[in-house]
Amino acid sequence: MEKQTQDDKVVAAHVEERDTGSDLEGHGTKHVVTTQDSRFAAINAQYKPHPLSRGLLMLYPILFVAFMNSAANGFDGNTFGGVSSIPDFQARFGTNVASSDGFLAAIYILGNVLGSFFAGPLADRFGRKRGMFVANIVVIIGSVVQAAAMQRRDMIAGRVVLGVGSVLLGPSAQSYTVEISHPAYRGVMMGLYNGCYFIGAIVSTWLEYGIVDDVSGEINWRIPMATQGIPCIIVLVFVWFLPESPRWLMSNGREEEALKILAKYHGEGDPEHPVVQIEMAEMREAINTSGSDKKWYDYRELFNSKGARHRSFLVLCIGFFGQIDLPPTSYYMPLMAQTAGIVSNKQQLLMNALQSPVMTIGTLLGVNFIDRYGRRPMLMGSSTICSICVLVVIICSAQQAGHPSVGLAGISFVYVFLFAFAFVWTPCQALYPSEVLSYNARAKGLAMSGLWLNIVSFINTYAAPVGITNSGWHFYILYLAIDVAGIAFIYFTFVETKGRSLEEIDEIFNDPHPVKASRRKQKVIVQEVPEIQY
Repeated sequence: MEKQTQDDKVVAAHVEERDTGSDLEGHGTKHVVTTQDSRFAAINAQYKPHPLSRGLLMLYPILFVAFMNSAANGFDGNTFGGVSSIPDFQARFGTNVASSDGFLAAIYILGNVLGSFFAGPLADRFGRKRGMFVANIVVIIGSVVQAAAMQRRDMIAGRVVLGVGSVLLGPSAQSYTVEISHPAYRGVMMGLYNGCYFIGAIVSTWLEYGIVDDVSGEINWRIPMATQGIPCIIVLVFVWFLPESPRWLMSNGREEEALKILAKYHGEGDPEHPVVQIEMAEMREAINTSGSDKKWYDYRELFNSKGARHRSFLVLCIGFFGQIDLPPTSYYMPLMAQTAGIVSNKQQLLMNALQSPVMTIGTLLGVNFIDRYGRRPMLMGSSTICSICVLVVIICSAQQAGHPSVGLAGISFVYVFLFAFAFVWTPCQALYPSEVLSYNARAKGLAMSGLWLNIVSFINTYAAPVGITNSGWHFYILYLAIDVAGIAFIYFTFVETKGRSLEEIDEIFNDPHPVKASRRKQKVIVQEVPEIQY
């Protein structure tokens, strides 16, 4: 056995012995794998289930319903940018992308801010399922009001209500997804959750593109706005058939129910399965049945210790660097296209519509690598590529006067940026905050994340068109500086959460040096036991 050091040690994958009916001594082969330094990583090395195992096949439909909450958010993220360039919409509300549209787009963010203050308590007090139900009801109301708007005040009211409902979705749906996902595939599952944002984005943008010239009258913008209610209806129909989050049940003293759910979906029906047993043991130790999640007004666990403040800082960082990386292209791609000499409304909508497929492909490819290579190296690599793309966009924008082909090259690198961003940042924007927050602070922390993310979005949404109009390509230098700074922040402050259960991540923040502790490795001796024939 190799000599154990602080950062590299050798352990055996200890599991509870079971009666197999035969002596397995001397059978099977052994090999050594390198994992994160955690108990769960050692167990997972021996007992990681196949993606098509019975438990996971039963879990996928459950997660799909939760993913529809993210799809609902995807509709508005791209819908409003597209419809705001449709002449019938502008005739009704008098909007223009480069001027007053900034306010009408940003009023949605105001609803996000208002909803953030009770999004966390809703998920904590009534459970993740009921939280999703209420949130989707509010989103449907906002969608109906917005799609039926006849005056500017109607549109403002609909967008505020829609903004409130959309921010309610996150704490309930994100918490539910991360808490019920099998820990061996948590990165993939949370990545797909955020990736489903593009279901809404693709449907809305291509719907706009398809009907803008073929359908006359205001229906060409009312239909896209009404479609946001479709994923909400799916959630409302099926949410009551879902199991509740086992961690929410545990925090409310319902341990037997939590055990049954974990056994069914994480242990192939066996309550004595090592993965189930380690999850139960860690939840008993980490989840406080009288914690701050039971008090709607108590946010102390976000700031009452050095570890808690570090967690909250990381949540704010992932929100900031994930939003202020490039101007909001889904809202202002038409403006960028005009600068490059593309004036056709149909062509502008096509450019807007292409963003979602590009980012969808990036996300679907990226989720396969998040759990393999870890959060830190993937985030730094993605940010490096994004920084290079922004630099190219700046150079092309500075030289494009009289050279439309140069401007088109710059727009091409915007798509490269979007792919690189979606490959890592899109999965991690939902995954990382959900992981680093402890259970008792998770829902409120995600609500804080939603509040912060939307404040940053508000600034970016409102300031970007003004900055681009007044400063031209010089405005993009700000984004380059922020992207480069993000790489440094990730290296020095982000902990690695790969290969750990949610409760084991808590231990990282109790260490005097969390970043260093999170990067420690261990070598695990895994014995492959041949299948026993009965």
